[in-house]
Amino acid sequence: MAPNVTAMSSAVRTRPSRWEAQRSFDELGRPLRDITFCVVDLETTGGSAEGGSMITEIGAVKVRGGEVLGEFQTLVNPRSEIPAFIAVLTGISNSMVVDAPPVESALPAFLEFAQGSVLVAHNAPFDVGFLKYFAEQQGRPWPGFEVVDTAKLARRVITRDDAPNCKLSSLAKVFHSTTTPNHRALSDARATVDVLHGLMARLGSLGVHTLEELQTFSGRVTPAQRRKRHLAEALPHAPGVYLFEDERRRVLYVGTSRDLRTRVRSYFTASETRTRMGEMVGIAERVTGIECATTLEAQVRELRLIAQHKPRYNRRSRFPEKVHFIKLTREPWPRLALVKRVLDDAADYLGPFGSKKVAEKALQALHDSFPIRQCSERLARRPSKSPCVLAEMGKCLSPCDGSTDEAAYAEVVGQLRQTLSEEPDRVIDSLTVRMTALAADERFEEAGIHRDRLAAFIRAAARTQRLSALTRCPEIVASRREDDGRWSVHVIRYGRLAAAGVIPAGANAHAYVDQLKASAETVTTGPGPTPSASAEESEVILRWLEAPGIRLVDIDGEWTCPVGGATRHLAVHDAVNESRKSLVPFDDQRGLTTVHQPVR
Repeated sequence: MAPNVTAMSSAVRTRPSRWEAQRSFDELGRPLRDITFCVVDLETTGGSAEGGSMITEIGAVKVRGGEVLGEFQTLVNPRSEIPAFIAVLTGISNSMVVDAPPVESALPAFLEFAQGSVLVAHNAPFDVGFLKYFAEQQGRPWPGFEVVDTAKLARRVITRDDAPNCKLSSLAKVFHSTTTPNHRALSDARATVDVLHGLMARLGSLGVHTLEELQTFSGRVTPAQRRKRHLAEALPHAPGVYLFEDERRRVLYVGTSRDLRTRVRSYFTASETRTRMGEMVGIAERVTGIECATTLEAQVRELRLIAQHKPRYNRRSRFPEKVHFIKLTREPWPRLALVKRVLDDAADYLGPFGSKKVAEKALQALHDSFPIRQCSERLARRPSKSPCVLAEMGKCLSPCDGSTDEAAYAEVVGQLRQTLSEEPDRVIDSLTVRMTALAADERFEEAGIHRDRLAAFIRAAARTQRLSALTRCPEIVASRREDDGRWSVHVIRYGRLAAAGVIPAGANAHAYVDQLKASAETVTTGPGPTPSASAEESEVILRWLEAPGIRLVDIDGEWTCPVGGATRHLAVHDAVNESRKSLVPFDDQRGLTTVHQPVR
């Protein structure tokens, strides 16, 4: 028995398109009226293919723009007895399927029928799950269909006033389906087509007109928010930055995207589950887009605009000025200090730190490794004071009472300065010895404190060394071939993006780069690891420069990091941190001990 496939022409069975009135709308994504849907339904011997249940019937209807293009129906020989209650429910008996093709023949025929379409099913995980399972059993690659679940959509659209539940039979009544579901595959597929069209009609009034909007639709986005999607219509399909503004032109939120229009419209139609974003969209009255030549320029502009406007709905990057540094002072008896800004005082700085707490951990790691003074008062070149407790404990060279001379103290300070700028080994070795001793004594909590201090220092030192290497270069010009074959070019001066552009097709590359450099922003430098831009901006630029495919066109200065620097230790500490995140506390039954088990 071969599958019954019917190609339905408009002369045989035609339904007027339900979206004709919307054809003039400037759609984003793939308009629903242009999508070919294959609505499928299965009858089976049970509820789980993996549990041994088999397919007994496949029915499908192919539709586009409200018009039926074809139908597919076949019984399937399950090679096993159909349970009596299934036979009563579906009306499919053992005698009906004895001459039917096996799933090895029926499935390829269905996949050929459905090729190039979007699959639709009521409770799609069930039907698609069976199809994928048997495709895998047959060694057939699954085509990777996009899937729409009418049951899932109905739960977001249908209210209790409409129907008592979202069963296919209930929805068929709500949408006045011309076919009554009867647990036969083709009839149920036809009813699902009517349900799909009914749901689309309702969603169309809520501003859902594309497949992307249909797939991401959520009832959490109110109709009032969806009606604001016109705010995105003037935005280009290009990389850039977008700013949501209220009626007084105050910036509410700043974001970036490779496609401005696509991203902004998603706020009005997508499954946006963040309550604060829904609140922001409700307040917004306009959206301003700033088109950028490249995605890197868009990322940098986003950071600058967030820092400038400090939008209340942005949670990160709003206060780049609120940072801390560890400063090695320049005075007769230098010390380490926690400061909030960098001065042009020839001092050495470690940072910036976004958190004072993390800065204090790194500071303590340095104090654990170097016995320089921790008092904050200024000392004369020849001080005559009483030693403090740290001196009595042997944790300070105690210059205050003359216990050390300038040369010995300067030697320790020199080692500390080298640790900050080049080699962190002394801190690593010192704290590792401490952790090992504490662990041997089963003082694990204290060992953990030193581990966190070491990790804070290593990350800060690596960050400072990498940023300093970039920001001391007067100019770096780099390029990359983009997906469209053109070359993007960026001019970076002292760690700040000074210009960005894309070489036009057929243009002279050298002349374009020279012109871009000539028109680039003039950037002046200053003291510290990030003299001309925020640390976040310089780090975004660093990630771009270190990405595959980047080519250095020109460089003024020397862009190098120390071979023995902190970056070489970073991977180990990051791996330890990630492993700690994968552990969860587990108490034994008596609650006497606590161990850690991997999350499964």
